[in-house]
Amino acid sequence: MATCYRHPTRETGVACSNCSRPICPDCMTPTPVGMRCPECSREKTKVVRGPVGGGLSTTTLSATVVLIAINVILFVGEMASGGSIGEAGGTLFQKLALFGPSIEFNHEYYRMVSYAFLHSGFLHIAFNMWFIWVIGNMLEPALGKVRFVALYFASLLCGAFAVLLLEPNSATVGASGAAFGLLGCAIVEARSRGIDVWATGLLPIALINFAFTFLFPGISIGGHVGGFAGGLLVGLIFQQADRARLPRFAGTIGAVIVAVAAVVGGIAVVGG
Repeated sequence: MATCYRHPTRETGVACSNCSRPICPDCMTPTPVGMRCPECSREKTKVVRGPVGGGLSTTTLSATVVLIAINVILFVGEMASGGSIGEAGGTLFQKLALFGPSIEFNHEYYRMVSYAFLHSGFLHIAFNMWFIWVIGNMLEPALGKVRFVALYFASLLCGAFAVLLLEPNSATVGASGAAFGLLGCAIVEARSRGIDVWATGLLPIALINFAFTFLFPGISIGGHVGGFAGGLLVGLIFQQADRARLPRFAGTIGAVIVAVAAVVGGIAVVGG
């Protein structure tokens, strides 16, 4: 049983809805978004008013929606550049897919990011975007936009590193690494808040997806495993930064360090 961070002798099953630190009844402050610790309860929530005419304000767009939109736009670009709705191909695929020799000999390091915004067909992008939509809408409100985006890119870069380590000569595309990273971080976040990961379906989803990853051909094992591991690691960094009562940006810096390490590792394994 966790103990209150302000009263170490008091056991509690409640955590602050903002920073996830355990709090006892004396430290709980009811707010519209759940129980908060004394420090977080003093933080004021910013209210953003929409335009008078009823139009859509850009401040209402979540990072999840923006990332999905970028994936969809580039998929349309793939189709326009000669790709097929049923399989990978086209000019964009050739120029942006993750491919070890292109990094080693042509120093096209951008492929470690661009690959995660391309897909090998309609079913591929449809499943990945649905996955990101579901997990993103659960996770982004808990992490905030900045941390969520940092997690997303750290996960896809960890996925790229694992692909270059295990499958350097295979052309790889897809947001699966980033999606698995979101899932890994969601599991860490749920456990830190005392939520049963079996009851939420997070752990069963992970096990089912890994079963498909290893049992069916044509699926990037490196991308899935690397992305998931990256998400777990970044989630733990966020958790420890909050428990140590460090500034919010400290966790984000930790995610950036993980991302940079993945890039350096990926370049090193292919000798680029």
